[in-house]
Amino acid sequence: MAYGYKGTERDQCWLLPPSMRDWLPKGHLAWFVMDTLSVMDLERLYRRYPVGGAGNSAYDPGMMLAVLTYSYCLGVTSSRKIEALCMTDVAYRVLTASLFPDHTSICRFRKSNNDLLKHLFAETLRLASEAGMLRAGTVALDGTKMAANASLAANRTREGIEKEMARYREIADRLFADADRVDAEEDARFGADKSGNEVPEHLADPVKRLETLRECKRRLDAAEAERRGEQQAKIDRRAEEERETGKKKRGRKPKSPDEAAAECAEAKVNTTDPDSGIMKTRQGHLQGYNAQAVVTMDQIIVAADVTDEANDRHQLVPMLLAAQANVTAADETQKINNALADAGYCSLKNLTAPELADIELFIATSNEKKASREDRHKPAPRGRIPKSATPVDRMTKKMRTKRGRSFYRQRGMAVEPVFGQVKDGRGIDRFRRRGRDACRGEWNLISACHNLLKLWRWRCSGLFDSLRNRMKPTMKRVDRVGSAPASTRTGQLFTLARSAG
Repeated sequence: MAYGYKGTERDQCWLLPPSMRDWLPKGHLAWFVMDTLSVMDLERLYRRYPVGGAGNSAYDPGMMLAVLTYSYCLGVTSSRKIEALCMTDVAYRVLTASLFPDHTSICRFRKSNNDLLKHLFAETLRLASEAGMLRAGTVALDGTKMAANASLAANRTREGIEKEMARYREIADRLFADADRVDAEEDARFGADKSGNEVPEHLADPVKRLETLRECKRRLDAAEAERRGEQQAKIDRRAEEERETGKKKRGRKPKSPDEAAAECAEAKVNTTDPDSGIMKTRQGHLQGYNAQAVVTMDQIIVAADVTDEANDRHQLVPMLLAAQANVTAADETQKINNALADAGYCSLKNLTAPELADIELFIATSNEKKASREDRHKPAPRGRIPKSATPVDRMTKKMRTKRGRSFYRQRGMAVEPVFGQVKDGRGIDRFRRRGRDACRGEWNLISACHNLLKLWRWRCSGLFDSLRNRMKPTMKRVDRVGSAPASTRTGQLFTLARSAG
């Protein structure tokens, strides 16, 4: 039976300074993020922030990277929310050592280190390999639609862009005329050698807006020219086939280049983020990107990229080649043998790509949801495949075999949960930055944090903490001068993990 309450003396001063090690439990994610980054090779990061010189001292780059990584692991991507958490959240106070970086510094760090995020993703693969979690024999490929930092309402056609350009050109001309008039009056009043000849600040927005519209119009012109070229090439190929065979081809004749170009009149480009595109989803249309990922059967992302194409058909070859390169860089003994993909990646070009000769493909040739129940439950085909069968027919027959169905069944259990963990579990369903290169770097950061969370769950077994204490005397801390190679440190740590496990 309780005799009272525990004392709550908020005005009591600390007799001894508290230790931050007592603020969080040992198995907390924040400690794992710091431990993981401490064994990564961050020398290139520190080179960008030299010690000494004029100006105020910068925040420790390693600390800023830890804060950004931890935030994305939790699904917090807003720099202003991160700034607020650095003041109120205990884990962030530990990460920053009670420093309070503002949202401008956080946003600037994320923007200026875009290429480092790809290096961070590669380092997580190296850690996964050292931990024995990278098994790349069979991988699955898929894409998900991520909203851009732009609105659908910001899309404009060529006619709309030309009207808006004329309006902003008129505004800019009028403002410049007003500025010239004011300058002339001030020169007459104060003298020509006085200041006042600069363009007013309020002129910057219309001029910048006009430059953006010009860039959007240039993109539409380039798309129209490309469409003309493709149509003319199609006509030339048809004419060449007719000359070779001596017969006219049946079917509807292709449209002329002018008719094909006329179809581009309704094409739109987004004036906020011209690199983004209109993506169709189950909930409707959104302005965004198509984020691609190649994952292992253990849900480790081995390749990540972003494209503005809503269709996945052109992404199979580059994504699998990037995945093989990343796997080889992390572990030379690993090799991708099988690749699983849905019907969105099925095309004659992909099925016959010579670059993928060493990888066996299991690609659905039709949408399973649209297929009839009888087709889905038909018995496996028997007999030899006819010589006249096309690559698509051969893939269709292979996917109906027991082996093909067994392999393809693993696709949904590998790649689909990854997108669910990112978008629903962590709440990251849109990019914070604009431009394809910037969004590609952010997608690498999101993927790297996903891999770190997988490693953290492995660490939660308690094995990692005991190994860290055993390795602490020999591990070298990353500082501003440099450190030992990351492969050496991670090798020491995770080799003991495998032997102890």
